[in-house]
Amino acid sequence: MKSHTSDRIKIPPGFWAGLRQLGIAAHDVARKARLPLTIITEPVVTPAQYYAIWQAYSDLIGDTAQGIIKLATIFETAQYPPAVLATYHARDYRDALNRMARYKRLCPPESLRITEEGEHCTIELEWQNTGQPGPPVLVGITLAFLLELGRRGTGQPLTAQFVEFSHTMGNVQALEAYFGCPIRIGAKCNRLTLHRSDLDRPFVSYNEELLEILSPVLDRTLDEQQRSRSITQMVKWIMKRSLTAGRPDIQAVAKELRMSDRTLQRRLTDENTSFKHLLTQARHEQAREYLADPSLDIKEVAFLLGYEDQNSFYRAFRLWEGETPSNWRNSTESQHD
Repeated sequence: MKSHTSDRIKIPPGFWAGLRQLGIAAHDVARKARLPLTIITEPVVTPAQYYAIWQAYSDLIGDTAQGIIKLATIFETAQYPPAVLATYHARDYRDALNRMARYKRLCPPESLRITEEGEHCTIELEWQNTGQPGPPVLVGITLAFLLELGRRGTGQPLTAQFVEFSHTMGNVQALEAYFGCPIRIGAKCNRLTLHRSDLDRPFVSYNEELLEILSPVLDRTLDEQQRSRSITQMVKWIMKRSLTAGRPDIQAVAKELRMSDRTLQRRLTDENTSFKHLLTQARHEQAREYLADPSLDIKEVAFLLGYEDQNSFYRAFRLWEGETPSNWRNSTESQHD
């Protein structure tokens, strides 16, 4: 099993088989995406090509919502790639979701953040190492598949509590019927909220023997992939997706990387950097990215970067750029005019 770097994405053969069942030829998708036909036989693509393939599928199917529902339901379990098989044969729904979030790292650009609180389990979709979000149909398929996984694994017609999408998704009524819950369009993030009690439901597809074969191979592949990336890159990526929740601390980041905070500090020192320095860098880079988006006001940018108040953000930004966020935004916009 080859490990994947952040700029190479492998399309599972089952994807093309699923499209065939919907009456869509792989050649038509490739042509629509303006990509060489070799992507069908040698399906390792860049994130931009990956997005183009999903957008082409969406264009060919017509309605985004129908494209989501049809592919999520028609995809046969036997065609799941190994990383997904390991979730389908998990002990229960919680185990399956945690495995999915872990093994998603093998298949960028998507990543999942799972939070359990009270009666809710929220799963937020994020994008690894790219400021560009995926096409709406890919967003919808990713969240729909998480519910589909629970339905197939438990053998029960599970429903979500709530679904949020940041972009228009076609026929919202069809999606509400599929998810079994209200859907909000125009949200700040793409998020699936499940009934937390459903996470305890056992999987009828649980297969301990298969997991004993698959899990060590997948874990080894994931560890190899993480070792091939610098610790600096991984820490900054984790920081950037954690900023909105407040200032990330080294203990939380170390836990996500499955190491102690002392080990993390030592490895950062080996790469001639520090946690504090990387946090400043992450905030600076995200600040520039957010300010380049005119739809975000500066107070909102400060919040997204984890600052408690706008003045703290202003002071930090003046240190970085030598001018206020407003002036920087105005000068950047005038350069692009």
